[in-house]
This record gives sequence, structure tokens and C-alpha cells, in this order.
Amino acid sequence: MGNWIINHGLTSFILVVWMGINIFLFVWFYFFYDLGDQFFYTRHLLGSALAWARAPAAVLNFNCLLILLPVCRNLLSLLRGSFVCCGRTMRKQLDKNLSFHKLVAYMIGLMTAVHMIAHLLNVEWYNNSRQGIYDKLSTALSNLEDSGNNTYLNPIRKTDIDPQQIPTYFVFTTIAGLTGVIITLALILIITSSMEVIRRSYFEVFWYTHHLFVIFFAGLVFHGAGRIVRSQTKTDPPHNFTLCKDRSDEWGRIPECPIPQFAGGFPQTWMWVIGPMILYLCERLLRFIRYMQAVRYRKIVMRPSKVLELQLVKNGFKMEVGQYVFLNCPAISQLEWHPFTMTSAPEEDFFSIHIRSAGDWTDKLIDIVQHLPEGAQGPKMGVDGPFGTASEDVFDYEVSMLVGAGIGVTPFASILKSIWYKFKDSNPKLRTRKIYFYWLCRETHAFEWFADLLQVLEKEMEERGMADFLTYKLYLTKWDQSHATHVRVHSDEDTDVVTGLKQKTYYGRPAWDKEFEQVRKENPTSVVGTFLCGPEALGTVLEKKCVKYSDVDPRKTKFYFNKENF
Repeated sequence: MGNWIINHGLTSFILVVWMGINIFLFVWFYFFYDLGDQFFYTRHLLGSALAWARAPAAVLNFNCLLILLPVCRNLLSLLRGSFVCCGRTMRKQLDKNLSFHKLVAYMIGLMTAVHMIAHLLNVEWYNNSRQGIYDKLSTALSNLEDSGNNTYLNPIRKTDIDPQQIPTYFVFTTIAGLTGVIITLALILIITSSMEVIRRSYFEVFWYTHHLFVIFFAGLVFHGAGRIVRSQTKTDPPHNFTLCKDRSDEWGRIPECPIPQFAGGFPQTWMWVIGPMILYLCERLLRFIRYMQAVRYRKIVMRPSKVLELQLVKNGFKMEVGQYVFLNCPAISQLEWHPFTMTSAPEEDFFSIHIRSAGDWTDKLIDIVQHLPEGAQGPKMGVDGPFGTASEDVFDYEVSMLVGAGIGVTPFASILKSIWYKFKDSNPKLRTRKIYFYWLCRETHAFEWFADLLQVLEKEMEERGMADFLTYKLYLTKWDQSHATHVRVHSDEDTDVVTGLKQKTYYGRPAWDKEFEQVRKENPTSVVGTFLCGPEALGTVLEKKCVKYSDVDPRKTKFYFNKENF
């Protein structure tokens, strides 16, 4: 339990607080509408469906307030990098912004379903009351003030069409009904297009449908303006429902029972979402300003395994290790922005990215670049960022374990380059004293991406007598018989046949229990930061190992897990 608390305690606390607020809002508003005297007559028409419609609406307001904040990347980067009070443990929570974004979205989807079903029942019961199907009191309440003023209770006022068509007519002709249909359809498209299979295989579908959130929020703001849910207002003399509920024939005829007056509630959703909407608009404005800034190509290199390296220059651009940018290429799409981790170091006068062929957008960009004349500038490129990630914290740990899978090595390329510059300049601020680097690849060509960087580091560490500072292990997870035969023939050579490094390549996958045990043995009193840029399955394994091998004793080894999220 102690090991679990070290890695997940604050995350769990935040989730408990968030869930507690959701439960509180639901329960509070449920009983407010289920027990409030001002809703006595409304409940007579609708029953418990009134409370079941309004309680989810309160939870929806709260979560719609939160849903945009995790994707305000400039705000998160500001919190992450600028505030001294934002410690390492809290920064780890900011790195889980997309997970929280998804969690809030699930809650919005669930509450929308409950809210919608309850209101569909409400419309049916309103219509039945209007047709006089229920008791005398329901009919009397539905017939109040047909002359057209706003003191009615039943919002269904239409009586001159087929009763079976009235609910449909009401839903598609009122502000609340029409906006409800629009935002529900928008939400369904947003959620279904966000499924992993759609996002991975048809990113454009995900990207464009996700921007229906603009319609969702616009409809949300106007949804409450219809004021369908109405409550009894005070009159002089007061209408006492306890006395008058069974005397509807005498309403307005005796002083004790004046005609009850009703009014719709004041729309409140806009007050919940206006702040996040303004913040997000500022984010988009900042993105537009950055898009307009000129970006120049310093170098374009086509690497093996269809990996494109772009070295770019932009005035005023400053980065930290492991950060990422969003790229937009108008020649491919005016609207699409895609995240890429930078592989350059902050000490360099340019920033570079490695782009692997992984879909329509990347394939089109690679095709454009391959057909450029020799020495020509590439297509116009918009750059938004840089944005902070978990990898920024590498140098905050005494010991770091870096795990990259495939192209997921990119943030660690930035880190390793920065380490080389720091040793070259004898930077006294370098706190890290040991780095373990693991790179898992399926193809031998992939190791060529920056094997030359590892060779430089290997030589630099030996010359400075710090060969033990960097321990790296490269794993080839897929090979054929011819490759295995070639390796066996050259097994006696001093350098590896795949990478040319002194460190030989391993075949298969790491035995993580053995690796963590070794790190703990070599660093018995250290705080070890474990960083991953790779698939979720590998993240799950490493997260469990961090918990397993962390010691509750503060004087002994503790592992903290950090994962890149885009």
C-alpha cells in the first residue's frame, strides 16, 4: 500500500475529490427538486423524472466547466514551468491532462444520457397532462393561462394538432428541445469518433468531428433559455398548495386559493462555461499568432524506415528538453495540427523533429518533401508551442530510467543531446548522476536514427572518465533467420553489427524485473524517475514495476513513473 501511495496517492486523491463533487452536486440538486415546495405542482405533473432530469444537469455544468481546461496546453505549460509552488508531484498530475479530459468526457456522456431520457419522459407526461389523461389537478395545472402570458406551468401550449405529434413538434420547435437535439447529436459524434480505432486509423475523422465541441458549447449556452422547468412563484395573497391542491375548481374565486403563478428558472450554464471558453479562445488566438510567424527550414533529411527529420528555425523560439510542438502544413490541410516531440537540445540554435510515416498526413508531408528540388525550402509550416511534458523533469532526478519504443525515442534524443552539451560545457547545475536508457525497436534500420548520437556520447563519457554515467541497452524485438545468422558470424567483433556501438544489441524484450532490481541495487538511496514514451501496454507494465520496487522507507530507493501524453 505504501508503494502504491508513493506513485498514485495524489492522483487518487484528485479523482476522489472530483467524484465527490459530482456526487454532491447530483444528490444536492436531486433533493432540491424532489423536496422543494416551489416544485410541488411541477412534481405532480412529472413525478421523480423532474429530479432525475435536473440533477444530471448540475453535474453536466460542472464537468463542462472542466472539459476544456485539460486541453489548454499553454495554461498547463505555464503552470508546469513557471510556478515555483508547482512541485514535481503536482506536475505529474498535469501530465495526465488527456486522461482526465477523457474521464470528464465519460461523465458528460453518462449524465447527458440520464438527462435526455428523463426529459423525454417529461415531455410525454406534459403532453398526457395537457390532453387530460390524468387527474383533475394535472388538467387544471396544464390549462393555466392559455391566454399567452408567462405564468403557465405546462410548457406544451399547442392543442390544435394530432396529440401523438405534439411531443415531436415540441422538441423540434422550442429553444430547449432544438438545442438539446443539436448538442446531443454533436456529443454522440464527438465521443464515437474519439474511439481508439477511429483515432488511429482515421485521424481526420476524429479531428474534424472533435471540433463539433464549438456547436456543443454554443447550444449548451442557449439550452436553458427555453426555461421549460418552471417553479411556483410567490403571490399576494400566497397560494398554499397544501390547502388548495384539492380545490382547483375554486382557484381565483376564494382568497385562500389565488391562481398559482409559475416562472422558468434563470439560465445558469453560461456562468459555468464562460471562463473556460474565454481561456480556450485565448489559446486559439495564440495559436493563430504563432501560425503567422515565419518558420525557416535549416535542413531536411530522409532517414531510414521512412522517418523524416526536419530542422527548423523560428525567431524567439525557446525550448526545454523533451517538449513537443504542434505542426500545421497548409499544403495538406488548413485546419489539422499534429503533435511531435522535438529531438533537438535547448543548447542548439534550431529545433528538430523526426516524423515517422504513420497515416495520411505524414505520408503526404513525406511525399511533398521527397519531390522538392535540391536545396529548396519545404512547404509552409505553422508551429504552435513548445509545450511541456513529463520529460522536462528528467534532470530533477538523481537517477533516470528512459524507455523509448520505436519513434517514441524522440524526447530522449533531446535529453541525450542536452546531456552531451552539458558535459561539453562542464555545466555545474547538472544534478543527474546516472541515466539508464532503454530503446525497443522492431527494425534494424530504426537504430540508425540517432546511433551516431550514442556513439558521440559513448566516446565523450570515456574521455571524461564517466563511462558509468550512461548505461544504455538497445533491444531488437523482431528479426529473421538471416539476421540471426549474420549476428552469430560476427559475434566476436568489438562493435555491434547493427549499430556500430560498443554496447551489443539485445534480442527480445527486457526482463523488467531484472532491470528494476539492478537499478535499485546500484542506487540504494536514490529517487529514480522512470520515463516512457511508448504504447499504453508498456506503460502499464512499467507503472506496476515502479510500485513493486519502490521502498516505503524514505532513505531507500523510490521509483516515480512518468509517461508522455499528447
